[in-house]
Amino acid sequence: MLTALIAIPAVGALLVALLPKGRDALAKQVALGITLVVAVLSIVMAVQFDPNGKRFQFTEKYWWIKQFGVHYAVGVDGVALVLILLSTILVPLVVLASWNESGRSGGVDAPPKRSVKTYFALLLALEAMMVGVFAATDVFLFYVFFEAMLIPVYFIIGSYGGPQRSYAAVKFLLYSLFGGLLMLAAVIGLYVVSANLGHGTFLFDELRAPEIVQHIAPTTAKWLFLGFFIAFAIKAPLVPFHTWLPDAAGQAPAGAAVLIVGVLDKVGTFGMLRFCLELFPGASKWFTPVVLTLSVVGIVYGAVLAIGQVDIKRLIAYTSVSHFGFITLGIFAMTSSAQSGATLYMVNHGFSTGALFLLAGFMISRRGSARIDAYGGVQKVAPLLAGTFLVAGLSGLSLPGLSSFVSEFMVLVGTFSRYKVPAVIATVGIILAAIYILWMYQRTMNGPTAEAVKGMSDLSKRELIVVAPIIAIIVALGFYPKPVLDAINPSVKQTLVQVHKQDPKPTVAEKGSHQ
Repeated sequence: MLTALIAIPAVGALLVALLPKGRDALAKQVALGITLVVAVLSIVMAVQFDPNGKRFQFTEKYWWIKQFGVHYAVGVDGVALVLILLSTILVPLVVLASWNESGRSGGVDAPPKRSVKTYFALLLALEAMMVGVFAATDVFLFYVFFEAMLIPVYFIIGSYGGPQRSYAAVKFLLYSLFGGLLMLAAVIGLYVVSANLGHGTFLFDELRAPEIVQHIAPTTAKWLFLGFFIAFAIKAPLVPFHTWLPDAAGQAPAGAAVLIVGVLDKVGTFGMLRFCLELFPGASKWFTPVVLTLSVVGIVYGAVLAIGQVDIKRLIAYTSVSHFGFITLGIFAMTSSAQSGATLYMVNHGFSTGALFLLAGFMISRRGSARIDAYGGVQKVAPLLAGTFLVAGLSGLSLPGLSSFVSEFMVLVGTFSRYKVPAVIATVGIILAAIYILWMYQRTMNGPTAEAVKGMSDLSKRELIVVAPIIAIIVALGFYPKPVLDAINPSVKQTLVQVHKQDPKPTVAEKGSHQ
C-alpha cells in the first residue's frame, strides 16, 4: 500500500513531464486523476489501520544497499498515518486550485507564463516525496526523502514564484541543505555508534532498542541529537531558524505555499517527535529547557511580526511561525495531552493555514496584489470568499468549535501540568492571534469597498469545490476530533514510554483534555 502511494505520483510525474508540448489540459487532467487515486488509496489505508494493533502497520522491508546496511523499509504508525492523509487530501485540492493559474503567483510582477505540465509534474513528484518521508522506517531512507523534497520545491519557487522568487528559492535551498548536512552527519554517526555496539543498522525499530539507546554515551547522544534537531528546527521552522519561511511562502505560488506551510513544515516536528525523542531520550530531556524557551519565543515573536506585515501571504507565513511554537512546546512538554495535542495541531494547522493560503491566492489572482491595503470591502462584492476566509481565519486563532482550538487547548493544558511558566507565557499567543487575524480581516473584507475591488468576482464553482472540503474538515474536527486522536494516542504513549515520561497515573488535567 505504501509503496503504491509513493510510486503512483512518482510515475505520474514522469508521465506528465513526457506529455507533448501544448497538451496543458491533458497534463492537468492526468495530474488531478492521479492525485485523486492516491487520496482514495490513503483513505482506504486509514480505514484498514488498527489503532489497537501493532504500532507500525502496512510494513515492507527489502535490502537496498546491503553493504551499508540500508533498507527500503516503510510503515506507518498513527502519527505518520494522519500526516500522510493530510498530504494526500491537500494535493488534489492544490492541483484543482492551480487549474487556471498555471503556477503563477498572480501578482503584477509575476513571471511570464511557464510550462504548465512541468508545474504539475513537480507537484506530483513532491507528493511522492512527502508520502515517502512520513512512511520511511529506515533512517537513511528518511534522509533521502527529506533531502529529495527540496528539488521540486526549489524549482516551483524559482520558476513560478513572485518577483523575488530567485532570492527566496536560493535561501530556502541553502537553509535546507545546511540542516540536511548536519542530519547526514548525525545519521552516519548513529550508524557508527550502533556498529560499535555490535550491530550496525539504520532501521528505526532496531535503533530505538534499549541495547542501543541506553548504551550511547551521554555526550555522543547530545551531539547526535543536535544534528537531527537543528535539521528539523530549520524545516519546522523554529525560531531562530525561521527566516526562510516568510520569503519562500510569500514568493511561492499559492498552491505551493499550501504544501510548504501545510505539509513540508510538519516533517520537522514529525522528526522531532519520532527521531529526537525516541533515539535520544536522555539528550531530549537535557535540551528540553532550551527548546521550551525557543518555542515560547517563537509563539510571541511570530505573532508580533505577523501583526506588522503588509503582505497577506507573509502575514500568514508568520502566523505559522507562531503556531509551530505551540507544536514544539507540546512535543517537548512530554505529557500525553501535550504531545497528542501537538500531533493533532500538525493536522489542524495544515488545513486551516492551507485554506488561508488558497483563499489569499484566489484574492491575489483577482486583484493582482498581495498588499493588504490594496483591498477593502471585499465581503460586499464576494461574500462567499469573505465568509470562507473568515472561517479559516477563526480556526487559525483557535476559536472554540473549530479544529485548532482542540489541539491548542490540549497543548496548553498538557504543558501546564508539567511546565507552568512556559504555558502561561504561551497563552499570550492566543491574544496576539486574535489581533493579527481579525485586523487583517477588517482591513481586507470590511469597510468601504476599494475602487479596484468593486469588479471582483466571487468564488467560482471550481474554487468552491477546492475550499468546501477543507472548511468541512475544520468544522468536523472542531466538534469531533476523536477519530484522529484515537489513531495518534497509542503512538504518543509509546514515545513517552521510550523517553520515560509516561506517568502511570495521568493527572486530572490530562484526563480532562483527552475527554
